[in-house]
Amino acid sequence: MYTLTDLRYQSKRRSPEELLQQLQSFSLELKLSVGIWYFAPGGGRFHERYTPELSIPERLELAAEMAKYGVQGIEAHFPSEVNEENLHLYKKLEQEAGVRLVGLGPNSFWLKESEFGSLSNPERKIREAAQKAVIGALKMVKEAGATHMGLWAGIDGFTYPLGTVFYEMWDWFEGALAECLDEVPGVRIGLETKPYEPIPNNIYRTTGDGLIMAKDVEARLKNPTNRELLEQGHCLVGFQPEIGHILMGYEVLPYAYLRITREARLQHVHVNSQPLGNYDQDLNVGVVSWQDTEALLYALKMVGYNGYFGIDINPERLPVLEAVKINARALQIMNERIDSLPHERILDCFYHPEKNRGSLEMILAESYARTAH
Repeated sequence: MYTLTDLRYQSKRRSPEELLQQLQSFSLELKLSVGIWYFAPGGGRFHERYTPELSIPERLELAAEMAKYGVQGIEAHFPSEVNEENLHLYKKLEQEAGVRLVGLGPNSFWLKESEFGSLSNPERKIREAAQKAVIGALKMVKEAGATHMGLWAGIDGFTYPLGTVFYEMWDWFEGALAECLDEVPGVRIGLETKPYEPIPNNIYRTTGDGLIMAKDVEARLKNPTNRELLEQGHCLVGFQPEIGHILMGYEVLPYAYLRITREARLQHVHVNSQPLGNYDQDLNVGVVSWQDTEALLYALKMVGYNGYFGIDINPERLPVLEAVKINARALQIMNERIDSLPHERILDCFYHPEKNRGSLEMILAESYARTAH
């Protein structure tokens, strides 16, 4: 049964004393989810696949094994990976291994018909076909009892800035999405922004772009159920930001994620590693920018984030079970490290910087020295 997650706690403001109490008493619960699409990576633009194809039942058997590493959720695309015919297999996975279907999204970005965009396509018929896919995914969220519909507008955007009619592009996408949300009221989406790939310029490139889009879409909603939820302070356009996509756009992780929590919109988190800029690599958590990821976790600890951490990787040369084990362990180590930090001293560095010149630098150095020993 679908229940709208209450995210309103995320926008709570705390006094310095309350924030210290929060840091000392709250620890992130690492509820992990995995994406069924990377259980057997399918190759890329420049090479054939390195691993054999796996059926959905075979992939779900792997997901059951991942429960021992702390995996509690699985994500899939509709209708290619989850649909009306195989939903019972996901429900069986939850019953037998405790791994539930938490997020699913339409794979309309993959289709040949979406060559020039899905919900922002200049052709009305193609936009309408994309809407059917989104509506189907929203209905499946309800039927499956998932938490949200993930939405990555990977194929929507533009190639050349010159001549792009931006107002039309945004209006087509946002109007079409609003109609979908009104067709299946009360279901939240989790938007995933990205600067580029597969199209050279994605329609919503940064966190700020996504926040503007979220408000524009919600302003278009007309269904009474949706309007009532918005009036109660709930969002219907939430976010599932991915570390890799944020860093591709040269954004600062804690800054970007807390821009989202400030508006109580953080539905889900996708974690991995990524060099600044570069192509989307989906590396294992912590192998690049370990400190940045710890800073993100510390920020989420501050606001009391209680959602899932989706491991979003591309283990082309590593068995997927081993990859999930490594990522789970990396997140556990990070979580233990941030819990052990001297929170009072850290907050004092922020509130009284004139008295703490170099103090935060020493705190970080000492924390790594303790880990090394």
